[in-house]
Amino acid sequence: MKKILITGCNGQLGRAIQKEYENDNAMLICTDVADLDIGDNAQVMRFVREQQPNVIINCAAYTAVDACEEAWDLAYKINAIGPRNLAIAAADTGAKLVHISTDYVFDGGGTSPYTELDTVGPVSAYGRTKLAGEQFVEQFATRFFMIRTAWLYGEGKNFVRTMLGLAEKHDEVRVVKDQLGTPTSAAEVARLIHMLEPTDNYGLFHGTCEGSCSWAQFASEIFRLVGKHVKVHYVTTGEYGSPAKRPAYSVLDNYMLRMTSSYRMANWEAALREYMT
Repeated sequence: MKKILITGCNGQLGRAIQKEYENDNAMLICTDVADLDIGDNAQVMRFVREQQPNVIINCAAYTAVDACEEAWDLAYKINAIGPRNLAIAAADTGAKLVHISTDYVFDGGGTSPYTELDTVGPVSAYGRTKLAGEQFVEQFATRFFMIRTAWLYGEGKNFVRTMLGLAEKHDEVRVVKDQLGTPTSAAEVARLIHMLEPTDNYGLFHGTCEGSCSWAQFASEIFRLVGKHVKVHYVTTGEYGSPAKRPAYSVLDNYMLRMTSSYRMANWEAALREYMT
C-alpha cells in the first residue's frame, strides 16, 4: 500500500487532500506542527526514515503575509528551512516530494499571466521566504512536483468565510480593487496533486483555477452567490493599507500543466459555486 506523508494536515489544503484521498488505496500519515516540526532537520530525518513514505506532500506554511514582515525567522524556518529538510529526507529515502508554493514569488508588475518560465521577484517577506523554499527543493530533491497556487480557500479561515462573516454584521464592506489574481479552491489543488503524484511528470507547475479577478470582484461574486445584499466599496491598496506589499498582478498561467498533460483546472467561478453549495 502506498504511504503518503502530509505535513500541515490541519490547514485548508491538508484537509482537502485527506478528503480527496479518502477512497484511495493509500495510507495517509497526517502530521501538523505538534507531530512534526519540519524546521528541525534531525526530527524530519528521523521521522521520514521511520515512516518510509512513498510520497511527501508539504502543505505546511507560514501564510500570514503581514506577520511575516516582523516574524522573518519564523517565516523562514517554516517556508524555507522546512521544505529544505523535507527535500533532503525525500532524497534520502527515495520518496517523491510534492511542495506547495505561491503566486507571491512574483513582483506583480506584469500585465499578462505569469508562466513557470517568467522571472521571479517577490516584494514581501512572505514571498521571499517561499521563493527560498522553492530553491531548496530544486537544490536537494531528486523527484519533486512543485505547485504554485494562489488565493486559496477551503475548510478553515479564508477570504470567503471572512466576507460571509462580515455580511452577517455589515451592509457595506471595503475591498481592494487593484490587486488581481485567481481565487483557487483547495479541492481543485488536491485533485491536481492526486493526478500528478503517481506520475513521473516532475518539475514546477502553476496550479490555480482558470480566469482572474480583483479581491473586490471576488467579494461581489461571493455575496451574489449567497444572495446577500452587501455593498462592496472598491478601494485601492493605498486606501486600504497593510504592512506588507502585495503584488498588484499575480495571475498565473498553468502553462506547464497545459503543455505536459490534458489536465485542466476548473474556472474560478465554477469552483466557488461548488465550494458554496
